[in-house]
Amino acid sequence: MEDNDVFACRAKIFFMPLVESDIDLTPFNTLGLPGRARHFVRLESAEELAGLRADSRLADLPWRVLGGGSNLWLQGDLDALVIKVEIPGRHLLRETNDALYVSAGGGENWDEFVLWTLQQGWGGLENLALIPGTVGAAPVQNIGAYGVEVKDCLHDLTAFHLKTGERRVFGHAECRFAYRDSIFKHEEAGKWLIANVTFRLPKHHQPATGYGEIGKELAAAGLPATPQAVAQAVSSVRRRKLPDPAELGNAGSFFHNPIVESAIRERILAQYPDLVSYAQPDGRWKLAAGWLIEQCGWRGHALGPVAMYEKQALVLVNLGGASCADVARLAETVQRDVKQRFGVDLIAEPVRW
Repeated sequence: MEDNDVFACRAKIFFMPLVESDIDLTPFNTLGLPGRARHFVRLESAEELAGLRADSRLADLPWRVLGGGSNLWLQGDLDALVIKVEIPGRHLLRETNDALYVSAGGGENWDEFVLWTLQQGWGGLENLALIPGTVGAAPVQNIGAYGVEVKDCLHDLTAFHLKTGERRVFGHAECRFAYRDSIFKHEEAGKWLIANVTFRLPKHHQPATGYGEIGKELAAAGLPATPQAVAQAVSSVRRRKLPDPAELGNAGSFFHNPIVESAIRERILAQYPDLVSYAQPDGRWKLAAGWLIEQCGWRGHALGPVAMYEKQALVLVNLGGASCADVARLAETVQRDVKQRFGVDLIAEPVRW
């Protein structure tokens, strides 16, 4: 065998990840729902995709990309390859007069990445502190909290096509961001693995403190509105209102906050003057889904082994041993009750697998 052949063989071995079979997915989704994957792999570099494409066992199977499993609604066993993205890395790419461009691997823990940027003295992501999940999954859902969305700081992302290996850089506009939405949930759904995300963090940054309870939290603690203080306030509020998935299975907010026309808001407001709603740039209104659910009497109430959380009615929790059918039954009941009372449709936020 010639030297070039030896090198090629070594390269193939180096980039061939370990594919496991019949893996329990319960630990990999924060709702704690049962399900097994026919094949499962932890991917630490995008180059390892080539090894997966060369594996004949995987050729005819669907491929599913998994981040932190914090926005996942398992439907049962999966006759598929589940790719757990664990691509690491975070560093400053470049600096301009106005901004810092920061790169992060798709497998980086989101909250740890946010805290790291703050430790460097860089603001911009502080309102998104303590959101579970990974960097690579954040753009798919366009995660958001307290008046800020990931699209506000995302510059571009690098993704690899699962079946062809094509490398593509998606600019901000190409991602087609919307409320909890992106192109990766529509035309490009299930086709790409996001390996890296670049964020543009402005040097002259004014933290957003006018949404929800953040301003009140800062005032109560006597803290100035610095990025670090805002992150601290956000984390405090989230810990009070949201359960720890390690202690009580959940996927965070289970329903989208519905966005409705002004006439619908006015109709509801006439009967419910304390309606919680937020004006949108296009003239429509975002209604607080948690408030709607609470008015229907579901806050703290259970249906079998699942319930709407007592401290935040928007969060569906697994009290122990719940199945996907249990989750569906409660979700559909809540949707029906909200529709009957307010004439508004609630849409489930977690992705169904």
